[in-house]
Formats: sequence, C-alpha cells, structure tokens
Amino acid sequence: MRIGELAERTGVSERSLRYYEEQGLLVSGRTPGGHRDYPEPAVDRVVHIQELFAAGLSSKKIVQILPCMRDVDGGANEFATPELVDELRTERERIDRKIRDLLRSREVLDEVIGRAAV
Repeated sequence: MRIGELAERTGVSERSLRYYEEQGLLVSGRTPGGHRDYPEPAVDRVVHIQELFAAGLSSKKIVQILPCMRDVDGGANEFATPELVDELRTERERIDRKIRDLLRSREVLDEVIGRAAV
C-alpha cells in the first residue's frame, strides 16, 4: 500500500511515517516509479509504534523493542535480552510514578472544585 493509505488506515501523518523509516522503525519497499510501498503488516507495526510512543518511550528504545513484540498471528519474534527487559521494567516504573503523580493532581483538583462549588 502507498504511504497515503497507510497514513489513513493508522491515523498517523505521512510525515510521521517517513520519520519512522528514518529511525529504522518501519521499512517500505519501492514501486518501479520510486513510491513507497508498505506491506499489510505495516498497519499493525505502526499501531505498535504509536502505543510505545504513547508510553513515553524514545524511538531509540522502540527500535530495540519492536523485534521482541509478538506478530499479529501471535507468533513470537526475536527474544528480548535481559538488559532490555531490565530497561523496560525501569520504564514501567517511570510510567507508574507518573500515574501516581497524575492521580494526586486530580485529587487536589477535585478538592479545589469541591470547595469552589460550595
């Protein structure tokens, strides 16, 4: 599929898709006319990339993680190294801290709203 179709199907801009390629996150073939040509599994890969970015991971870390993720059919890809697993646990702890901080902020806001609404 062409870049426009991949962008439409994933909700990701063409510019972002080109960036993903530059970072080694996504690979495309080329048509005889030189246009990018993506295989069908690129849709799921872009979704995975978006999920990992949303988790706060860098493109450098995502390049390491993507080969370790399961394919759509459930088949395992390459295995994560123990070092990568440790780094991912650290990232998870960072996310957990952010969640706790956000929950505290929401509690404070709820308290302020409660007082102001009286």
